Amino acid sequence: MRKLSVAIERWPIAGSFVISRGSRTEATVVVATIEEDGHVGRGECVPYARYGETVEGVAETIRTQGFAIAGGIDREGLLATLPGGAARNAIDCALWDLEAKLSGISVAERLGLASPHALETAYTLSLGTPESMEEAARAAAGRPLLKVKLGGEGDDARIAAVRRGAPKSRLIADANEGWPVEQFDRLMRACAAAGVELIEQPLPVGADDILRYVDRTVPICADESLHEAADCALLADRYDAVNIKLEKTGGLTGALGVVRAARAQNLAVMVGCMVGTSLAMAPAVLLAQDADYVDLDGPLLLARDREPGLDYRGSRVSPPSPALWG
Repeated sequence: MRKLSVAIERWPIAGSFVISRGSRTEATVVVATIEEDGHVGRGECVPYARYGETVEGVAETIRTQGFAIAGGIDREGLLATLPGGAARNAIDCALWDLEAKLSGISVAERLGLASPHALETAYTLSLGTPESMEEAARAAAGRPLLKVKLGGEGDDARIAAVRRGAPKSRLIADANEGWPVEQFDRLMRACAAAGVELIEQPLPVGADDILRYVDRTVPICADESLHEAADCALLADRYDAVNIKLEKTGGLTGALGVVRAARAQNLAVMVGCMVGTSLAMAPAVLLAQDADYVDLDGPLLLARDREPGLDYRGSRVSPPSPALWG
């Protein structure tokens, strides 16, 4: 019989992580563990208040699935039982891991990935003053791809400062819904002038209809507007790309469907993350093998990572070892 357990863990962030909605100095994650016949599968999720989630609420939702897990519910059954979100993500990924341990067939093999390869991930610069962001960009200028957190008023100065600090790095801007509609054109032009190649979720969910009608000089990527596969068809006339995160799709199983739906709509694919440990990133590294953009730098933003963790060499991240996940 399978047994489900839940743990809440806190991991310190190196310094602080600041976006348009606030700042944090630690990452609080929830880990689901499923045991069967001496084998253990694990999945990690990061509850997100933006979607009405709390750490305690997510942990309790996972606990409510104890009887279903003991009864042998599979990943497809889980999709029909729980809505997308952090709780389902942790259980879904734990089931993938357990299946690999029980069968001896890795998740990569199940996904048809004969030889998964290392990926180049973006590295995130927190929101701050133009001066602090230029300094952070200068310190990270050796990284090929930087993701710049923006927040609205003053973003034109911020993105120009980052470009000065990292003149050779490719740039992605992420406003986390922080741009007022009336400032969109000006801030878009500032990003274009700085050579930004993608802008994530500049406008709030529900206020992004205007993206149908504006000149998208820089391609726009949906993040908060995208959760499940059906969203891709609804967003295709407003966005050029989608950011797929396991916390939003409710796990790797749901995320695979979102990738297929995005490709069917000719949307570019980014595989992103919340700030968590290597256990949360591991399934996403496999999902991202054919992604156009990879943003799986969560462990790089922590003061320490779990062991064993993913192997990061600069901005290159290798597929997970069996000791970690999958």
